[in-house]
Amino acid sequence: MKALPIVALLLSSLPLSTQAQTPAAGASQPSLTPEQQAFFNLPEESRKQFVENFQEANRFFQQKRIFEAMDALDKAEKIFDRSAEIFNLRGSCFVEMRAFDKAAAVYEKAAKLAPENVSIKFNIAEVLFVTKQWQKSHDLFFEVLSRLPAQNTTMTRLVEFKILLCKKKLGMKEEAQALTEKYDYQDDSPYYYYAQAAKEYDAGNDPQAEQWLAMGTRIFRDPNVLSPWQDTMIEYGYIKSFYGNDLVK
Repeated sequence: MKALPIVALLLSSLPLSTQAQTPAAGASQPSLTPEQQAFFNLPEESRKQFVENFQEANRFFQQKRIFEAMDALDKAEKIFDRSAEIFNLRGSCFVEMRAFDKAAAVYEKAAKLAPENVSIKFNIAEVLFVTKQWQKSHDLFFEVLSRLPAQNTTMTRLVEFKILLCKKKLGMKEEAQALTEKYDYQDDSPYYYYAQAAKEYDAGNDPQAEQWLAMGTRIFRDPNVLSPWQDTMIEYGYIKSFYGNDLVK
């Protein structure tokens, strides 16, 4: 059984009533990593304060209040500095700031603390993608894909699409073409529409590409569903971004 993240472990142990107690400091817990056991060795109040700071950081991050999120993470780290969650979220803050070298460094720290965490591996692959390290990104996304549950369509399709784009940059034309045609309009993801849009952008048919994107937007109306796909098109360079990226040549 995989060990749960520190925050999830503590939340699951918080009192269900005012009489209940969290596990006593120093109490041995089953299936814990050394870092998790060290966390549970902290006084109960310190553990609760850590989680409050982390949750506040996550809330600030979701609101795009990045500097406040970083400040809350610093407070949490002062309590416990061996949490993969802290480094993972800090890395995402650096990504929002476009400080990709710093993001990569802290994601690597997170990976050392939680080497089996697929989400962290995805984040590292994403930094490689954004910084145009196509081969490394391709290989790591492929590893992530091999470890995702098949039923997780949302993530598997997005990772496959990123692999498709990496293959285009690596000159793997036949494999890229096969991935482009792998799914059709009946698939329960925006993959088909974005793959076709990428194909048209590559051919210099920008109006047709935009039509494919518009069709995908009409079918998948939830912005939360479309956002990572749209971000991928920007990161790759098909769509001009706020940061001034030009279309891929």
